[in-house]
Amino acid sequence: MMACPLTEKIQTDLVSALKNRDDTTLSVLRMLKSSIQIASTEKGRSGDLTDEDVLVLIRRAVKQREEAADLYKAGGAMDRAAGELEEARILIGYLPAQMDDAELEGIISGVIKETGVSEAKDVGRIMSKAMQLVSGKADGRRVRETALKLLG
Repeated sequence: MMACPLTEKIQTDLVSALKNRDDTTLSVLRMLKSSIQIASTEKGRSGDLTDEDVLVLIRRAVKQREEAADLYKAGGAMDRAAGELEEARILIGYLPAQMDDAELEGIISGVIKETGVSEAKDVGRIMSKAMQLVSGKADGRRVRETALKLLG
């Protein structure tokens, strides 16, 4: 079985974090490696995950960290929130570069014209098409906010 390049990079960075005694990075990468191993064995999957499969796991982990940080902030635990955001920052380093606002607006404007949607209540029709086009280069929250802004 051949590991995907992203999985290999994560393993290399994990060894490096271990050697450098970087406890935070080590912890995050061990968690990520565990998630990858679990995902590769579940549902009768045969073989290794693709880079895209691993990116889905990373995005999910980032979202979990950001949500946890928001909850910690709301509860007044700023040190814990900062820790969650630091973990999210480490994970974000493995994601493809995010699309800039102008490029995102251009894509969503095209989708709005193509679908003929003119009201905010129909933003779901824009979202499904736009998410396919941005393919991981913008998160759903950003796509939704941009679509709502463009619809007025």
